[in-house]
Amino acid sequence: MDRRGSRGEGPSEPPTPCAHCPLLCPDSHMDVKGYKWVRWRVWLCRVLFLLTGGLLLLLFYWRPRLGVVTRCSPCPLALADVLLIRDSGDRQHVVDVFTEEMEEGRWEMFGEFDDNEFIDTDQLYQKDQKIMLRYYLFDGLRYVWLDRKGSFVRVSILNEDWTFNDLHGFQKGLSPQEQIFRRRVYGSNLIDVPIKSYIQLLFEEVLNPFYIFQLGSIILWMSDNYYYYASCIIVISFISIGVSLYEIRKQSVTLHKMARLVVDVKIRKSSGEEQTVSSVDLVPGDCVLIPAEGLLLPCDAALLSGECLVNESMLTGESVPVLKTPLPAGDHRYNSETERRNTVFCGTQVIQGKGGPEGSPVEAVVTSTGFFTAKGSLVSSILYPQDSDFRFNRDASKFLLFLGSIACIGTIYSILLLFSFKASLKEIIVRSLDIVTIVVPPALPAAITTATIYAQRRLKKLGVFCISPPRINISGKISVFCFDKTGTLTEDGLDVWGVMERRHAGFSELVPDPSLLQPGLMLSALACSHTLTLLHGIPLGDPLELKMVESTGWTMDEPLGSRQILDSEFGGHSVLAVMKPPTQQDTTAVAIVRRFPFSSALQRMSVVTVTSGGQSVVAFLKGSPEMVASLCKEETVPAQFTTTLSHFSKDGLRVLALGYKPIDVGMDLNTIQRGEVEKDMHFLGLLMMKNLVKKESPEVINMLKLASLRTIMITGDNILTAVNVAKTCGMIGSDERVIFVKASPHTAQSRPSLRFSLEDEGASAQDTVEVITHGLYQSGCNNHLAINGKSFAALCDYFPEYLPKVLMRTTVFARMTPDQKTQLVTELRKLKYRVGMCGDGANDCGALRAADVGISLSEAEASVASPFTSKIQNISCVPLLIREGRCSLVTSFSLFRYVAVYSLIQFCSVLILYTMKTNLADLQFLFFDLFLVTSLAIVMGKGGPSNDLHATRPPASLWSLPVLGSLLIHTSLIILGQMGAILFTRAQDWYVPLNGTKPGENNWPNIEDTSLFAVSGFQYIFMAVVVTKAHPHKKPLYYNGWFLGLLVLCFGVMTWLVMYPLPFLRWLLSLYNVEDICFKVVLVAFSALNFFTCLLMELLVDNGLLNSLRLLRGRRPSKKPYKQLDSQLLRDPSWPPLNQSLFPSHSTIIELR
Repeated sequence: MDRRGSRGEGPSEPPTPCAHCPLLCPDSHMDVKGYKWVRWRVWLCRVLFLLTGGLLLLLFYWRPRLGVVTRCSPCPLALADVLLIRDSGDRQHVVDVFTEEMEEGRWEMFGEFDDNEFIDTDQLYQKDQKIMLRYYLFDGLRYVWLDRKGSFVRVSILNEDWTFNDLHGFQKGLSPQEQIFRRRVYGSNLIDVPIKSYIQLLFEEVLNPFYIFQLGSIILWMSDNYYYYASCIIVISFISIGVSLYEIRKQSVTLHKMARLVVDVKIRKSSGEEQTVSSVDLVPGDCVLIPAEGLLLPCDAALLSGECLVNESMLTGESVPVLKTPLPAGDHRYNSETERRNTVFCGTQVIQGKGGPEGSPVEAVVTSTGFFTAKGSLVSSILYPQDSDFRFNRDASKFLLFLGSIACIGTIYSILLLFSFKASLKEIIVRSLDIVTIVVPPALPAAITTATIYAQRRLKKLGVFCISPPRINISGKISVFCFDKTGTLTEDGLDVWGVMERRHAGFSELVPDPSLLQPGLMLSALACSHTLTLLHGIPLGDPLELKMVESTGWTMDEPLGSRQILDSEFGGHSVLAVMKPPTQQDTTAVAIVRRFPFSSALQRMSVVTVTSGGQSVVAFLKGSPEMVASLCKEETVPAQFTTTLSHFSKDGLRVLALGYKPIDVGMDLNTIQRGEVEKDMHFLGLLMMKNLVKKESPEVINMLKLASLRTIMITGDNILTAVNVAKTCGMIGSDERVIFVKASPHTAQSRPSLRFSLEDEGASAQDTVEVITHGLYQSGCNNHLAINGKSFAALCDYFPEYLPKVLMRTTVFARMTPDQKTQLVTELRKLKYRVGMCGDGANDCGALRAADVGISLSEAEASVASPFTSKIQNISCVPLLIREGRCSLVTSFSLFRYVAVYSLIQFCSVLILYTMKTNLADLQFLFFDLFLVTSLAIVMGKGGPSNDLHATRPPASLWSLPVLGSLLIHTSLIILGQMGAILFTRAQDWYVPLNGTKPGENNWPNIEDTSLFAVSGFQYIFMAVVVTKAHPHKKPLYYNGWFLGLLVLCFGVMTWLVMYPLPFLRWLLSLYNVEDICFKVVLVAFSALNFFTCLLMELLVDNGLLNSLRLLRGRRPSKKPYKQLDSQLLRDPSWPPLNQSLFPSHSTIIELR
């Protein structure tokens, strides 16, 4: 048995990136450096840990790179003890390198199942003739040292060159020695999401910079005799830590249960013995036996014999069970995504297993384990998400630095002030550091997440589930949304519209009901060209195939119990299913003996059938008309094929073509190859099916267009059908034209070419196998471009300079394979679009994960197919999500600004009081921070989204002129308000200045502090109203009952404390007893004036007050490529050049050759 994985030519179909696509599970390494421990440095650092009281250790915890560079020296990767990895997000990680001694001679087993060039993969390091395996773990994946490449590579490289024949060679099973050795190399078959103990979580939480800052603040407050305030913060911090630990552990447990899968499976050993083992012990190459009652599969495996009915909703969101068929033999290199219909994936439920000949069990060979499986890759993307590069998140950090710079100014001022007052060194240190704790609010990052939490809860109530909450805010900035067609824009089910058979003179008349066809090959093709299966007597499978078979009136039967009798009825062939005609039809039953399932990349499926007694063998082919016509003999394709197809496609019908081919009765049908079956076919006819647009689709598309959101259709269907659906649902207006473009690849006879032509001209002139359409985007143009998969591939390969322009104006992408859908989304993101994607099945999985926001229409709540899963089975969930995203983003802005303004209000109050040798009292701080600010901030985000989508998107930049300008204006007005209150107080006849010889707290109560307490208290309340944005992305303020009620309560309490405070409360809050009622009324009125002034300025800023400053610097062009391109195309009326053949540059052709 040769297991070295000879390099055969790959399959003709391109690979489909889904779970294993580099986009979804990238090698995160951009840069890997090796380091070796230096003993004297390690001991020196240990001494410094003790001398610094652990601060150096804390610094190394926060900055792992610093810890490595300090204690280690650079060395070659082959000798490294520690690796420093910089990933694609520019984040740095430190991982340990493990070494494991391998048994002498065992490494030679790799030569049996891998190419010789990989033998040295585990010869990484030899010392005293001992062979050592060197590896490390990163993001759950195992990387081993490959000496030939001089780098660490994924351990999956050992089996990436397996061919179909290699996999069939594993059908005999592995020996115990091989299993043990492979287990040591590949590791356990476990998708293990670690559940950390509460103690470990506590240490990690407490060592967070936020809590370290909080701890330092508490110590500072304690030293300044702020015991009540510090004690409350301690209690709140403990509650916060407790809730955080509970939520983190709860999420870990949930993900752990979803990811971890341990079951008992039966495998075949090389001795032929069958053994039940734990799935944890499975290794690539194990032969797994799947029982008839099914199994929750714990690994990725290629099916070798028998068939399986599988529910893949956990991975893809597709609720329709999928029939898996055996992998054919051959020298093609195996790829789990290309051979999806021959592969059962980890985490999917095998509902039913149908064994091979003579009752043999279903056999499958393990191809991937652990995090290298499809499920493992998706779980890894949840555990270790890619950075979203969202501007709001970047600006939040810059804004904290901005507040920190203000804190430094305040600190310097307070030091100089206290020094002039001849304060003690302790008081100078305490007071100056206290300024930092006021200006840089430690709760700021946590506060802005409350908006996302509220939005996530509202979405869940409406049937939209989210596994990546940060993407909710990103959904508020979506600029283009892509939609799958079938099942997303249109109904899942299709109704048979009619059949047209091939005749010698062309096509027959349209037969609306296939059951009315005369018995013959066309009727047999319709009845047999499917991958349906029976479960408890009920046929299951693709809804299209269910309708097709149902329309013929034929019934399906499958072998039960002993298959020998049934097999003998059909010439001894292994029968998969029997199709029986109605009793009134004069024809015999037909047995299906081989299935080659539908592939999106191949755009076809085929079956091999046998009549009773095995007298004749016929292969039937079903697929896209263009593909079927290309595989049929030219003389059998009617001359009217192109015009007939164009006619029905323009009417929005789903058109399928069928073909047949007689096969020699003596041929071995068990080993016949797909390529042998699907060639030199005879064209049979066309099947038309009506796929109705969902009633919600036009309404939603119109809503998105009115909101200036671009909409794109990406489908695997015919281009003309797709254009018709685009017109029906409103993507293309009735007065807008479609421009067809043909892009041809380089061939031996011709150069690559690109041609644009109008719809009416192109539809009749172009070969429909190669037709490509391009549709212009809704930016004031009356043209739309559309393109199919073949032309898209040629465009990317030979006309990269035209690709951005085509992407800018294309509305319909047809005949797109799953990997092309993913590539398209990626290319759109390169233009700096914020891309949304909505789909309903496995073919969209890659695109859903590649988009900024992906929504899977699925009944499976726990699906990891995309960040969002909607139980609403139509696209009305799209505007719902966008509205919630915009609401969440606007609320996050409001919360961010409010917490920043709160800090600046307190900052101004404290500096003013410092100037007068006093400060706010302990419980005054507590009252402001907890009762006013925290309570208002918590309920501020409860307001829901607006019912309408506005044409403008909310801003995402905190570092912008309106935000910084309004903050500066409000701060100035706040200072004026507080200074006005102080000046007004000092102007009173009864005013007595503070005793300048006494420090801060000894002056309590005093009139200065009480006046600022009154004014600043109202400022905290009314600024919550000023910075809260509603129109046009949120419901008005009065819809948020909690917030409105709390505002009234806070205002009432504050007014009561200013006007008529009880003696006990006056004593408790250290307030001065002011008997002048007019003075109190003026303070309240002064605060009201301050409020209306700030509100007026906020409204003026919202309406463009600061735009005049932008005019001074001149209008700057947008930095986003898609906006620059849009402006360029609008100024170029000659694009696209119609009816002109464009050719690529010479350098492009040379490069591709």
